[in-house]
Amino acid sequence: MADTAKPKGGGTARSTGGRRRSRKDAAPSIADEQPKTLLEYYRQMLLIRRFEERTAQAYTQARIGGYCHLNLGEEATIVGLMTALQERDYLFTNYREHGYAIGKGIHPRRVMAELYGRSTGVSKGWGGSMHMFDTETRMLGGYGIVGGQLPLATGAALAVSYRGGDEVVMCQMGDGTTNIGAWHESLNIASLWNLPVVFVVINNYTGMGTTVEKSSAEPELYKRGSAFRIEGVRVDGQDVLAVRDAATDLVERARSEQRPFLLEAMSHRMKGHSVVDPAKYRTPEQVEEAKANDPVASFESQLLEAGVLTEELKQEIADSVRDEVTDAADFAENSPHPDVATLFDYTYATPVANESRRMPADPVFAD
Repeated sequence: MADTAKPKGGGTARSTGGRRRSRKDAAPSIADEQPKTLLEYYRQMLLIRRFEERTAQAYTQARIGGYCHLNLGEEATIVGLMTALQERDYLFTNYREHGYAIGKGIHPRRVMAELYGRSTGVSKGWGGSMHMFDTETRMLGGYGIVGGQLPLATGAALAVSYRGGDEVVMCQMGDGTTNIGAWHESLNIASLWNLPVVFVVINNYTGMGTTVEKSSAEPELYKRGSAFRIEGVRVDGQDVLAVRDAATDLVERARSEQRPFLLEAMSHRMKGHSVVDPAKYRTPEQVEEAKANDPVASFESQLLEAGVLTEELKQEIADSVRDEVTDAADFAENSPHPDVATLFDYTYATPVANESRRMPADPVFAD
């Protein structure tokens, strides 16, 4: 494990962009990027957008049950963050994780099948929208409890440190999570023990339905790591290149310096908290502001203006993405439901004596 007496960073905080910076002021430096790389980012963002739109449609058709939270408006943040991770790195997320699952390398078919509750899903149909888990890609959840992923991500970073590994743990959360006990406990121990974890706060300005200013005494959330001497950075979450660069810097520093960091991404949520949330708590001006900061449309315009993307290529990518999403939906629709006999197969990792496997209709006591 890393030396716990190692000097800390100063708990500094810095911002790479203002709170509500307009797209005109963002000025991403696409001139220095390879066109192939830019087009791949664009396709990934568009795939997440169309996947989530299809998910919303399937939910209204009762093909998806339970709670369902979409990544609409967070596409640039997701692609930037996932690009910063190495394949060997670990990812913990909250319940708004469909795009992260795809970005971490899980096939859209398996993600959609999980949403449909089918046995071909990434969690074999037992997890649904909020509980995706895949050891192969090292995406370890999907957690429905607000902040439930923080102690587990911190523990994973401790395991990495204890083994002397060079993996980094990324722990994603929403802005509301910064006000619960697990936030303070996790950041505190991560800093005390110099753990290689990057905590990422997705600040969409409203949490579930309350503005950050009304719920946090320090609304500039990237500064809140200072209490634990954790360096914090704020980035424009609508800018995929800015997110990638900021996240890559912190991930690689966590890897080399063996200490935690905090990243706050300012990222508009295009819809309500969940699929069924009409978001009436938002003013018309706030709704228009979110539309004006659409990261997919903005990045598309920049690529067209730079000559990286043509109308013909744009249509080609759109058709390819449409076909991939349709394929994922068809795969999910035609996949089998889990066998009821497997209901208790994943309750425990190893056999447990006297484990109850009583079904709801079974008698409490056997004859």
